[in-house]
Amino acid sequence: MHKKGSGWILVGLFLIAAAICLTCANLWTEYLADKKTNQTLEELLLKIPEDHSNQNEEIEYPDYVLNPNMDMPVETVNGYEYIGVLTIPQLNLELPILSEWSSAHLKISPSRYEGSAYLDNLIICAHNYRNHFGRLKNLSIHDEIMFTDIDGHTFHYQIVEFESLQPKAVEEMESGEWDLTLFTCNLGGSVRFTVRCERID
Repeated sequence: MHKKGSGWILVGLFLIAAAICLTCANLWTEYLADKKTNQTLEELLLKIPEDHSNQNEEIEYPDYVLNPNMDMPVETVNGYEYIGVLTIPQLNLELPILSEWSSAHLKISPSRYEGSAYLDNLIICAHNYRNHFGRLKNLSIHDEIMFTDIDGHTFHYQIVEFESLQPKAVEEMESGEWDLTLFTCNLGGSVRFTVRCERID
């Protein structure tokens, strides 16, 4: 009985050690992602021109207004293509947005899941790292979110709804007339916390 009890203690200690190692690995991955995001943001902001669209006496329509189906321009930083910068003032977040999403990309920065700011159907996903989308649940209805494209055009949005979707609910994620959608998974990956926004400019 004593030997059997010792065996269970060893198994318990092993599981505790494994959990600690996993937690440390996740924290390290999050730290690296945060560091890469900040470095990329600095470089990207230097390349994006200021938006002077409201300062011109003569109206000059940007290309995306004349041709909303155009591809969003990209800027390459450290070998990765970005479509712009997402700003969430309420969370004091400013994040570069990768042009395409993948598991590898999400470890670097939030990414476009699909859509375009020009067609008012942009969907952006990110890991639940604290300085990526981990604090979306702290937002409220009517909070403002901005997206600035590579050409310096800023799109203003307002949060109108929150949803909790199943991981495989792709059709539900993509459906609806939302101008901007942000989403991330919870810690266990069982739910996608989703923020729905409409354009206000």
